[in-house]
Order: sequence, then structure tokens, then C-alpha cells
Amino acid sequence: MLTVAAVCPHPPVLFPEIAQGAATELDSLRAACDRAVATLGRSGFDRLYVVGRGPIERSHGAEAAGGLSGYGVDLRVGAGPAVLDLAATTGRWLAERGGLTPDGYLELAPDTRAERALALGAEWTGNAERVALLVMGDGSARRTESSPGRVDERAVPFDDAVAEALSKADTAALAGLDADAAGELMVAGRPSWQFLAGATQGRPFIGDLLAYEALYGVGYLVATWTRDEGFDRVRRSGSQSRP
Repeated sequence: MLTVAAVCPHPPVLFPEIAQGAATELDSLRAACDRAVATLGRSGFDRLYVVGRGPIERSHGAEAAGGLSGYGVDLRVGAGPAVLDLAATTGRWLAERGGLTPDGYLELAPDTRAERALALGAEWTGNAERVALLVMGDGSARRTESSPGRVDERAVPFDDAVAEALSKADTAALAGLDADAAGELMVAGRPSWQFLAGATQGRPFIGDLLAYEALYGVGYLVATWTRDEGFDRVRRSGSQSRP
């Protein structure tokens, strides 16, 4: 059962070794990610999983590692086989910065449909009493003239809607994100966010948007979701009071 989740972006420049001279420009974003991961650590979880986009749908065990050689830096994250793509590699790095060790990783293909992502979210969080998720994903890369992709006027409204959904823990809004539009807008986080929506299994969560930035023309969002324990207590109390 999902009890807490942290949502973080995965730009390569989040790593100071890649950002180099521009590393300080990402300080506030890194700090927000660290705060989000710290929320996971305080939750007393039984299992921690990292989910993010990869080339295909595939899962990895706790021993999986990643590397950044494709970005011109000889940096390894983890001591195991370097099989993780960028999103999961960044997730492992952020978790380890916070003193946490993920129990597994799930990479979702870019074209994962909403129904599949939602189903996987429910499946992956149903194997332990208290599951924590580190959900990796970037917003649109078509926001401004400095973006990797050509400017699209739909990009900022799309990211704004995601930011609002994350702040309110609005699972319906995330579940309803248009996969085709997200693909056109170069939104890397869409499958992961829909996985998160499915992981709640309809239970209420409290959202907190910690950061929403657009450095280098890409939308970067950081948020936490924590299960509404007060709602659970009220529901249990109501069940016990029925004749």
C-alpha cells in the first residue's frame, strides 16, 4: 500500500559533475529534491521503489546501478551492473544522497499508455504494508527559445496543469493526461506520474509542491504526496460504529 511518494526531475545537469560551472544554478532544485527524499525517509516505509522513463518497460532489482558515461562524465551510481537509464540512475543517486537504498526500479517506455501505467502503479504498491515511491519525471522540453525542442504554446499550460495536480494530489488529473500531447511536448514524466496516480488505489493523499522551475527551457517539478491518515482513521471509526 502506498504511504508516501516523492516526485523529482531527472535532468543530467542535476549532477554537479555534469553541470560543472553552472552547478550553483541547480542548487535550489537539488535542495527541493533532497527535502522530498527526506520525506520518504521519515515515513518508516517497508519498500522503496524508483520509477522513471526508460527505453522500454523493464524492472530491476536493488543491485542495479547506472552510469553517466553517455553524458561525458565517468560517474557510476551504485556498484552493480550499469543497466539503469538516466531517470532511474538519478533516482538512485537522490535516494543515496538521502541515506536511502531503493528495493527495486521500474522503467516505463515513453509510449506507455495511461491504462498500463495506472495498473502497474497499483500492482507495484500492493506487495507491502508501507510502500514509498520515488517518481522521476521532467515536464515539457518545448517551453521557450532555450528549450531542447521547438517552442510550443501548449507546453507551459501543460506543465502548469501537472504542477496543480501534484500540489493537490489530484489523481484524476494525472490519470487523464493526454499521452499523445505529452509526447508531442517532450514531457518525459507523463508515464511515471500516471503510475503514481494508479499507486494511490483511490485513497486520499496530501500533496505539497516543493518546486516548479523551468531552467534551460524544461519544466522541473518537485513534490511530495503523503497518505491522509486522518481520512483513514475517520473511515475506520465509521466502519466500527456501524451495527
